[in-house]
Amino acid sequence: MYSEESEILEFSNLILAIAFVFDYAIILLLSVFISLYTAKGAAEISIDNSVLAFGEAETIQFNKSSNRRLTMKLITRRNFMKHSMAAGIGLTMASPFSRVRGANNDIRVAVVGINGRGSSHIKEFGKMSGVRVAALCDVDRKVLDRRAKAFRDRNEKVDTYVDVRELLEDKNIDAVGIATTNHSHSLITVWACQAGKDVYVEKPCSHNVFEGRKCVDAARKYKRIVQHGTQSRASNGWAHQIAAVQSGKYGKLLVSKGYCCKPRWSIGFKPIKTPPKDLDFNIWLGPAPLQPYHENLVHYNWHWFWDFGSGDMGNQGVHQIDIARWAIKDATLPKSVISMGGRWVEGPNYFKDQAQTPNQELSIFDYGQTLLVFETRGLVGKYDDFPNKVANEFYLEEGAIIEGKFYPNGSDTGEPLVDVDYPRRSEGNFENFISCVRSRKREDLCADILEAHLSSALCHLGNISYRMGNEVPFGEDSEALGDDKIVRDSVKTVLENTKAIGLDPSRSTYRLGPKLEFNPQTEKFVDNQAANELLTRPYRKPFVVPKQV
Repeated sequence: MYSEESEILEFSNLILAIAFVFDYAIILLLSVFISLYTAKGAAEISIDNSVLAFGEAETIQFNKSSNRRLTMKLITRRNFMKHSMAAGIGLTMASPFSRVRGANNDIRVAVVGINGRGSSHIKEFGKMSGVRVAALCDVDRKVLDRRAKAFRDRNEKVDTYVDVRELLEDKNIDAVGIATTNHSHSLITVWACQAGKDVYVEKPCSHNVFEGRKCVDAARKYKRIVQHGTQSRASNGWAHQIAAVQSGKYGKLLVSKGYCCKPRWSIGFKPIKTPPKDLDFNIWLGPAPLQPYHENLVHYNWHWFWDFGSGDMGNQGVHQIDIARWAIKDATLPKSVISMGGRWVEGPNYFKDQAQTPNQELSIFDYGQTLLVFETRGLVGKYDDFPNKVANEFYLEEGAIIEGKFYPNGSDTGEPLVDVDYPRRSEGNFENFISCVRSRKREDLCADILEAHLSSALCHLGNISYRMGNEVPFGEDSEALGDDKIVRDSVKTVLENTKAIGLDPSRSTYRLGPKLEFNPQTEKFVDNQAANELLTRPYRKPFVVPKQV
């Protein structure tokens, strides 16, 4: 409860703030009263590209308050700065009031999903000046306690939450880092935008095409800064290669190829069992259907189940598929897609395990003059013939750019890339995010949510063709894959790579997906209802990504 002394202090702070902007006080006060009175849901007002949210709870508290305590709780000095200054529409003032919220002007960040990649969020945000990791959220209480202990050991305060919905009610949190399971990325992004938080969301930003577009809609509607964890966009090395490709000095780009070849061997089988008592399995499932718990779900192998992940193309692969799309000037989504591949693993049950997604997959995206070819192979790393490979290559009319060097046609000697202009980055992805949170300049983001949506969508489109495919014998080829030499070589490599587990081609099949025509403007497949149904999912209430954000 507020003491009398606290109420007097709050009132004094209010008077101090009014005095500071004396010349504008009447306009500002009238604006904020009108804004709060007419607000329905959440209202937003902009000043100098800064956007501040008036939460529904605060509006109700102000309008319906029948006692001085609640009114004074709303109009503290910080809230006066936050609301009243924003309400002075049309005023431009170089004052501390336009800064981001937070004690001593610190940006207060919460990190959601802290077992794996989330630890990097904690580290990166934690080492920045003027940024404070103020809250942690995870559905596993053991993980939550372990991460929070590190803060306690340093005598640093940090709030902890199991349910992200409770976290998002905290008005003191300015930004949220999201490193949960893939199938919750979009939902939490939308919720955070609606709650007035800026967002750094890990890749892929979505679990399907529909919800990726909803992330873009929410970011734009609520004027939020939303950065994606495709950090290659902050790399000057990659920016140089992209600029060289697009310069025209090597001719037209014919094929933009990406590789995701990391060890993805058998995960075996885990029995159904009762979820651990420290795990809130209901929240972990989130939008996915109710289903039994087994230990191949938590904490990592969920990547290989369709309800939660997107296979390795949507895991490691989205980084390289983003670079491949980046190289195709002004590329959004393709006009068609086709995929082939399979899941082949070592061990009993004739090369089957509990997982569902392919560990060998080739997807071809048609952008007209340019093909985007993406090769995913997981039977690597054990034998010299099939090494790991995570890379991008660019095949142009005059030669190829491989590992940052240009190889002219007919030559195996690499040359330095041509000297071209390109925008230099002086910050990493996390630093760039915080800079844009401060400036409110979305255009300065390295990996804005729109680019995130488009690259994540490519992963989903490739997987849709694969999932709709049929099994065909190894010896049987298909004209649908086209006659491009790079594509044909990739098909051969994907199938030959199965020798790593001793697969007998004479008794084996691979899955060949249909060639699906796609409309980039509507983000729908052309005349294919079955494929369009896979652009979204049935959402389990209350974990629903809304059609109208």
